Amino acid sequence: MDTKRIVFLDYIRVFACFLVMLVHASENFYGAPGSTDMAGPQSLLASEADRLWVSLYDGFSRMSVPLFMIVSAFLLVPMREGMSAMEFYRRRAMRILPPFFIFIVLYSTIPMLWNQIDLTTCMHDLSRTFINFPTLAGHLWFMYPLIGLYLFIPVISPWLSKVSAKEERFFLWLFALSTCMPYLNRWCGELWGQCFWNEFHIFWYFSGYLGYLVLAHYIRVHLDWSIARRLVVGGVMTLVGAIWTILSFYVQAEPGILHDTPTLEIGWSFCTINCLMLTSGAFLLFTCIRRGSTPRIVLQLSNLSYGMYLMHIFWLGMWTSIFKGDFGLPSVAAIPAIAVATFLSCWIATYVISLLPGGKWVVGTARVASPRTVVAAA
Repeated sequence: MDTKRIVFLDYIRVFACFLVMLVHASENFYGAPGSTDMAGPQSLLASEADRLWVSLYDGFSRMSVPLFMIVSAFLLVPMREGMSAMEFYRRRAMRILPPFFIFIVLYSTIPMLWNQIDLTTCMHDLSRTFINFPTLAGHLWFMYPLIGLYLFIPVISPWLSKVSAKEERFFLWLFALSTCMPYLNRWCGELWGQCFWNEFHIFWYFSGYLGYLVLAHYIRVHLDWSIARRLVVGGVMTLVGAIWTILSFYVQAEPGILHDTPTLEIGWSFCTINCLMLTSGAFLLFTCIRRGSTPRIVLQLSNLSYGMYLMHIFWLGMWTSIFKGDFGLPSVAAIPAIAVATFLSCWIATYVISLLPGGKWVVGTARVASPRTVVAAA
């Protein structure tokens, strides 16, 4: 593994971190009555304007989670030669688990201060600290598949260390086919072994976020395209993927009708073919950044991005009540305003915490490093 900092990954972290907040800001405009700051099992669009702007903002931002997965994989696979699985697990655990569990406790308790949860909910959430995320921290779902990928990296690293480009492309084609399954199931019903008692279809073992891990390795090791080709192919894939992802929601989201959220968001699942195109294209575009060092502000935001992600729901609700509630801004302005204000608030708060003694255990980073610092894993 190279020790030179990979500059374009810092830009991706910052970009993806903001997109996560844009997604959750948008969800305040299609959650059914009674939902929290994020959409629940049912969705309701209030107007044609909300339908349009939620589709655009949220749809485009659906590359955020896969981008984070690719960044982590780009840095971590295959494992460094000579590193044991236990050493890898220890390093990953020390990096992500202390802040993760601290925020589980915070989301289980702090909302009682403004009566968003009661003592019963608090105790229920705390009792499930090692089982699942708290009631008001749905965004922490991301941590579980990420940890799952980390657990699998020592298993797949030996294969990635010796696989040929052709063999790896075969895996990626099967992964791409697996991302078509949500649409195929809707149009064709159960396929290739699926039935009510078996979900493990023929492409199951090539599906999920593991595909993004292999894709990251392939791009890093085997893809030798010129910048011009990356710009063209990446631009086309991003455009097609974005249009598909946006329209998949827009064509279904008729205002005034209560929708089933999983059905409405079929094209917003992170392992669909359109999201794969959107993410892959955007990642290729970012690889065209060939700066020698990361600008200080981007470096700082990149290093703070984990803590910003963990805490952003605390800020999101406040800014939603201001821009959507008090100011009554329309969705075209309110969604980006909520996202930007949340991003800036998280930046300041995370930076301040990072300067405190032991702050890295809360927000997952040491003090801001210089641009010459070696690569830090996502």
